[in-house]
Amino acid sequence: MLSIKENRAKTQLLWIGIGSICMFFAGLTSAVIVRRAEGNWLEFALPNWFLFSAITIILSSISLVIASSLIKKNKQPTAYIITTFLLSMVFVYFQFKGWQELTLQGVYLTGEGSNVAGSFLYVLTLAHLVHLVGGIIALIFAIYFSLKKIYSTDNMLSFKLISTYWHFLGVLWLFLYLFLKYKQEGSISFVFNNILSQKNYICNLIFTV
Repeated sequence: MLSIKENRAKTQLLWIGIGSICMFFAGLTSAVIVRRAEGNWLEFALPNWFLFSAITIILSSISLVIASSLIKKNKQPTAYIITTFLLSMVFVYFQFKGWQELTLQGVYLTGEGSNVAGSFLYVLTLAHLVHLVGGIIALIFAIYFSLKKIYSTDNMLSFKLISTYWHFLGVLWLFLYLFLKYKQEGSISFVFNNILSQKNYICNLIFTV
């Protein structure tokens, strides 16, 4: 009985953390909408590297879904967890390439040539990467547990928590990409409100995977 309570507590703690992250990014994206309406907003093309990042993180989630299905069959998921880890490294690489391209466009985080539009973009993408690093560390633990053959049908809570957090990071990046991609007046609010309207569906999808 204590074990069930502990498992429930760990799951609730994860969802509290996810809720806090959602509130943090909701605050940032709301600030973008308000600040853009004030004018003096630099328009620039979003690097395709960020689209490649979106594709990569989707593939990494698919790999974790396959790993989860293997655990439920009492098969070892190590190869697919490692695949997710490698894809996470590719994601990080694409992020850095995206920032590099932004600097070539004259879009900077701070400094004399910076604009608030560019600063917000860097803050949003950097904040996501910081949270992603936590997910990468969790994946390393998942690889270790898998190699030790700890995961099984009756013992996969830690994997569920790790995969739930990772899927959340994927959904969050897709939202941020669409938000930044369609930041023109009107469409930015449309994307923001449309995704918020689907938040219950998204949360249920993540929880059931």
